[in-house]
Amino acid sequence: MALCFGVPALKLTDWINLAALGIALAIIWQFRQIVLLIFAAVVITIALNSLVRFFSRVYDWPRQRSVLVTAALVLLGGVVFLGLVLPLFVSQFQELLLLTPKGFDKLGGWFDAFQSNPPDWFPDQDVRLLPALPDLLRQATAIGTTVFGNFLTFFSSSVAILLQLLLLLVLTLMMLANPLAYRQLLLRMFPSSYRRRADEILTKCERSLMFWLGGVALNSIFVATISFTGLVLLGVPYAFAHAVLAGLFNFIPNLGPALSAVFPVFVALLQSPGTALAVLVLYVLIQNVESYWFAPMVMQKQVALLPAATLISQIFFATFLGPLGLILALPLAVICKTWIEEAWIIDVLEQPMEPVSKEL
Repeated sequence: MALCFGVPALKLTDWINLAALGIALAIIWQFRQIVLLIFAAVVITIALNSLVRFFSRVYDWPRQRSVLVTAALVLLGGVVFLGLVLPLFVSQFQELLLLTPKGFDKLGGWFDAFQSNPPDWFPDQDVRLLPALPDLLRQATAIGTTVFGNFLTFFSSSVAILLQLLLLLVLTLMMLANPLAYRQLLLRMFPSSYRRRADEILTKCERSLMFWLGGVALNSIFVATISFTGLVLLGVPYAFAHAVLAGLFNFIPNLGPALSAVFPVFVALLQSPGTALAVLVLYVLIQNVESYWFAPMVMQKQVALLPAATLISQIFFATFLGPLGLILALPLAVICKTWIEEAWIIDVLEQPMEPVSKEL
């Protein structure tokens, strides 16, 4: 039977290829963290390669010289960051880890006082709803102290993290030296009849990642700068560490802005409730300005992702791939969206169907 309900029967070679694909996916899943590091290296390589192309185009330099100049600039930026920015951030972040639980405790004390001596305008029956709040705050304090207390120690002393960063650097430099060779190697995994089309899709993926990376970098700088200025004006301690955290968390949409407000709000609680409320209002205003004015202005060419799709992708990649999957959720979603639109919707679903043979 050549056809069954219009679907061609699978040959033995098709079953072998399908089994090989399943085995390959199983092997990749076992090494998914390495695959994520490779993907992160690809994203960084794409960003640095745009700078290499800029030097080659503007100054008419050979590629090797452009790569060397780009690597030197990155090395210089890394030295400046490690020498000037990182020590100040680490020292202030260590203080934040000590002050944030105190802010939790102070908020719990206010709830205790409110419960024992509620104001006259507060209904008596609603006071019964409050006893659980101090206990919840204390539990949140314990959890927050455990999580944030181990955060800095883990990232500063973990040999695994250091080795992963070193591997990321080496992979980036290798791919940056000759990205065309790695691209051709990837294209050879596609059927010969589809390689030209796959090359077009890869070009669109590269363009989409560049728009995303440039846009989110500008957004993060904007958020960090405005956060630092506002916190300094409000007199909140350790404004530099708060601003750096706000810029870093801005790379994680939806969840990042909420997480970045935790530290400054609870540190401001040690000063006064009014200061904490002002900090909360400041962060809400910053995120609204960034979301509705600055981000649309700098990301006009970015691949549009529905808010629900962005949140679902974060939950999916964080669940199956861990913290690194959460950080890379948006670029992964951009790549998946581009391939689904081009390779599946356009190349498969929108193609005219061939007439089904009536012979059985």
